[in-house]
Amino acid sequence: MANRTSTQNLRKRVRCHYRGNAAGSTLRLTLGCLLGIELRRVGSGKRMTFGKVGEAVLSQWMAENARVCWIEHHEPWTLELELISQLDLPLNLDQNRHNRFHSHLKELRSQARQRARELAVSP
Repeated sequence: MANRTSTQNLRKRVRCHYRGNAAGSTLRLTLGCLLGIELRRVGSGKRMTFGKVGEAVLSQWMAENARVCWIEHHEPWTLELELISQLDLPLNLDQNRHNRFHSHLKELRSQARQRARELAVSP
């Protein structure tokens, strides 16, 4: 978005989604919740991931089912707003409240976080 700055380039962001965990990737959090993988508090208890096994399951699912593509644009934030407003992008929560899946996905993620807070911290 035009009013946000990022220290990551596209390569780093995609790598984070494919190799990271749910604590650092909203895409991984969303996909894991939709797939029913149990979210857990880890480490100090503030971070939430799907644990080693769950993250591995999610990574395998993404390798088999998720694809990435992009186009170059001199002002990508303007294109992003246009695409979000015109396309049905159910997994995108940011700037996408008009999508009919938005409230359901937001609630699903909220419930997963609440369940994780009720469970013991995973090692």
